[in-house]
Amino acid sequence: MSAPKLTHLNEAGEARMVDVSDKARTAREAVAEGCVVMAPETLDLCLSGQAKKGDVFATARIAGIFAAKKTHQLIPLCHPLLLSKVEVDVAADASLPGLRVTARAKVLGETGVEMEALTAVSVACLTIYDMLKAADRAMRIEAVQLLLKSGGKSGDYRRQS
Repeated sequence: MSAPKLTHLNEAGEARMVDVSDKARTAREAVAEGCVVMAPETLDLCLSGQAKKGDVFATARIAGIFAAKKTHQLIPLCHPLLLSKVEVDVAADASLPGLRVTARAKVLGETGVEMEALTAVSVACLTIYDMLKAADRAMRIEAVQLLLKSGGKSGDYRRQS
């Protein structure tokens, strides 16, 4: 079995933007998640609404949505996409302890939205860290990963735990 061809490299092995002009426009969706692990006291502070910088949940959601829309400006070989939906959810998870961030991105287009979902999660997690770092500099951002993607020539993908 041969290794899959890396589409972002030309024949000389140089980075390039993939030409998607011949691809079919299809409905595409991706979901990603990540976690910010923190001390239980930091989670309590976050849940109390008393974080010095304001509403951690709302700010992280807005930051994630904004980041998804700007992915092509952050990741050099990504195409600019006319996103039809970006949804970011931030939920407390006492088992971490910390916050679990999930992002869903949708588009009708020639290329997928995995990078937009992953960027949304990453920036939302960084925003959570920024908003709570005065209370807990030992927080960790973990497990940023693609959970699922649908649409396009390569078909559907679902992470197996």
